[in-house]
Amino acid sequence: MKLLSKIISSFFGAGYFPVAPGTLTSLVVILAYKFYLFRLSWSLHLLILFLLFFIGIYASTKVESESRKKDPRKIVIDEACGQLLVLFRMGDAWFPILSGFLLFRIFDIIKPYPIKKVETLPSGWGIMMDDIVAAIYAGVIINLYLIIK
Repeated sequence: MKLLSKIISSFFGAGYFPVAPGTLTSLVVILAYKFYLFRLSWSLHLLILFLLFFIGIYASTKVESESRKKDPRKIVIDEACGQLLVLFRMGDAWFPILSGFLLFRIFDIIKPYPIKKVETLPSGWGIMMDDIVAAIYAGVIINLYLIIK
């Protein structure tokens, strides 16, 4: 179970990339979305999001506990889940996808209120929820742009 938790929490090894593993994970998700996942029904997209979220909580809690470090860098399942949330019902045009990617990464890195506060939740909840809030910020902005445009 330890190995499976490491594989899941590192998003199949992307978390072990030496430079910006969270950004790499987000890029992998946007490419998977652009070339395949945008075709999924909204209900299947939501199901995948919920599964990723709850499996991510479990796996990241185990890895964090085992490593004895708060939110280890190799845990990137949270970035995958957050980026997939930003892309929910986005379509396959490059501009909104890349804009959503950039906004998500900015919010995830600078952590405006309440993202920094949410990050203090215990174990996997804090690891996953800060990215969910960053995704909500990014998603709201990009969707407002798409509505106004």
